Amino acid sequence: MPISHSSRSLQLRRLIWVGPLTVLTSIAAVLLVRVIAVALLHPGPKFLPLALVPPILDTVVLVTWAVLVFGAFVRFASNAIRKYKIIAAIVLLLSFLPDIAIARSHWLGATWPYAFALMSMHVAAWAVCVLMLTKLTELNSTTTTDRE
Repeated sequence: MPISHSSRSLQLRRLIWVGPLTVLTSIAAVLLVRVIAVALLHPGPKFLPLALVPPILDTVVLVTWAVLVFGAFVRFASNAIRKYKIIAAIVLLLSFLPDIAIARSHWLGATWPYAFALMSMHVAAWAVCVLMLTKLTELNSTTTTDRE
């Protein structure tokens, strides 16, 4: 189902494989950042946001939502990619607020380096989502029909 958007053609059907691939790749990126952060920071065991399971669960849930939102934008919005990138950037910035709050309150022994590690994990997931969803659903053809 090709959809034409400002000289770009998107194929919504590709989300069947691009969506799960985006979730899995985001998990890998987040875990890579986590491994580096844990190696550098040596967080205490009570700081659960840098444990193994919470980042995986958060990434699965939130990236799945990002895929669904992207699908809705492709289906219903004009200039879908541009609008999705703007919304994704805003959501990324908003996702930093709980990390800032954790660092300021020292909840679970949090420090600013821990907060920056969490923010880096958010950036990793954001980058994977925006790049994969916008590039892997794009068709190479420049001539497509209107929404089918």
